[in-house]
Amino acid sequence: MSQRDADTLKGTSVVITGGARGLGLAMTQSLAAAGAGVLMVGTDNTVLKEAEANTAGEVASLCLDVTKEGAGEEIVDVARERFGSLEVLIHNAGIGMSNIRGGDRFAVPIHFWEVTPEWMRRFYEVHVMAPFILTQAALPLMRQQEFGRIIMITTSLSSMLGGENTPYGSVKASSEALCSAMANDLRDTGITANVLIPGGAADTRFIPDSPLRPRELLVKTEVMGPPAVFLASRDADGFTGKRIIAKDWQTGRSLDENLAAASTPIGWPAKWS
Repeated sequence: MSQRDADTLKGTSVVITGGARGLGLAMTQSLAAAGAGVLMVGTDNTVLKEAEANTAGEVASLCLDVTKEGAGEEIVDVARERFGSLEVLIHNAGIGMSNIRGGDRFAVPIHFWEVTPEWMRRFYEVHVMAPFILTQAALPLMRQQEFGRIIMITTSLSSMLGGENTPYGSVKASSEALCSAMANDLRDTGITANVLIPGGAADTRFIPDSPLRPRELLVKTEVMGPPAVFLASRDADGFTGKRIIAKDWQTGRSLDENLAAASTPIGWPAKWS
């Protein structure tokens, strides 16, 4: 990493929910390496402290369930106390289908009629309500600064719209639609809202061991880092309402080349009618 890369996010404060493992940890480490101060939010304090110890740079952690009442205000307050400001929100906290039932869900799929209303509500609270509430809590500060970055981690459109993936796919579709609404409401404010996805099943604990999904073919978590740094940076001024497919973002390309290869309009732009 060049000195310029290391200084790209110097003075920038980032909150990343679910930032201590999997996709979140990959982004935390890349953001910290680029100079950002990063507050990881998660529910397992042991995992959070291990991530802190294994990440170079200015990193802090907060053990908190993002769905807890008052969590949004608490997260913003802790970030401001620790770093003096808050510029970037990365909504990455999530729960997966394995929470509903363990084992090889690809061999023995979960159908929507098996999902209880309680699980549907829980997925919605984690993936939609928590980002909505946290963004509202951070927005007054971002508006005052006339600068902010909202990054929503969602999933592939096939995962959203296909079968055997409810409620995960449907609530990720809702969070993507929410991000699109945020981008439109916040145009010309200096605050951007974009989606970032790995671009396929990623090598995280959300994907069970299965001969139907060999782990060596899964998307590596490290792909999330470089586009997350871009989206958090001043280089992304004016870049909003987009989704970036991380596995299509490659080092060695120019920024324009990566944007052409890896970015598309957010959501389903052909279906406004």
